Amino acid sequence: MTAVVLALGPIFLLILLGFFLKSRKVVTDAFWQPAESLTYYAFFPALLVVNTANADLSGLSIFPLAASLVCATLIVGGILLALKPALGIGGAAFTSLFQGAIRPNTYVGLAAASALFGAPGLTLTAICIVFIVPLVNLLSITVLTRFAERPETGRGNILIEIVKNPIILACALGAGLNLSGLGLPPVLGSFLEILGRAALPIGLLAVGAGLNLKAMRQDAKDVTIASILKLVVLPLLTLLGGMAFGLEGISLSVGLIYASIPCSASAYVLARQMGGDATLMAGIITATTLIAAVTMPLGIILQKTLY
Repeated sequence: MTAVVLALGPIFLLILLGFFLKSRKVVTDAFWQPAESLTYYAFFPALLVVNTANADLSGLSIFPLAASLVCATLIVGGILLALKPALGIGGAAFTSLFQGAIRPNTYVGLAAASALFGAPGLTLTAICIVFIVPLVNLLSITVLTRFAERPETGRGNILIEIVKNPIILACALGAGLNLSGLGLPPVLGSFLEILGRAALPIGLLAVGAGLNLKAMRQDAKDVTIASILKLVVLPLLTLLGGMAFGLEGISLSVGLIYASIPCSASAYVLARQMGGDATLMAGIITATTLIAAVTMPLGIILQKTLY
């Protein structure tokens, strides 16, 4: 237990530091948007390319890991769609509830897997990203198009948006370099390695800067529902699915970590663009980020106890 807490503690301290720097105006507001864009388009892709290009992919339980996460995500999404009439909320609020229950914050997932398992953890998380990020984008945009109050705005082409995702492109490029045997070129590889070192600290600080405590308190019931589904139900289903598919060791742990991470800040942007409830979305992101500081270590400890 102590090892898990010590490994995850610095991650959430960085998030809290980002919140402090933003709320106290220690760093000007003009810093955060460029920092988040640099992380999304440069730092994290560089980290993923280097890791996947250099990783030993032999012997990894790729499809059982993917299957456990995909099945859990689809079940949670199905539960919400089935419960929509009973929830008694409008379409815009429902779309934010839906996103909050399934969208993962990749920054936190990569940081947690790296802290606990090093390079193998990063590689397995990259596998999770390749399968889950396109799925949750497809599901979220579909639900927003169907239920949002202004579904005519921001639809775009779902497949194009997924293909353009820099994190997915980075995973694909790194895997291609790995499987082809080419690896990273000497100069470019060192450049990407240096660039990728900025990903985790800047990304986590940006997560903290995006926290909104006021929004979290405004819609307590819906925020609570989303938090339970994202931080309890989804990880539990992933754990059960992983055990059923024969996952064990680090693969099972990383699958559980990826299912346990809080909701992504990109959900807020999508809600704002496509007519979702942006205020509720900000509250869900904030709540799941803060609560995950407790639920993630507990989930990992439970998994290690049971399996």
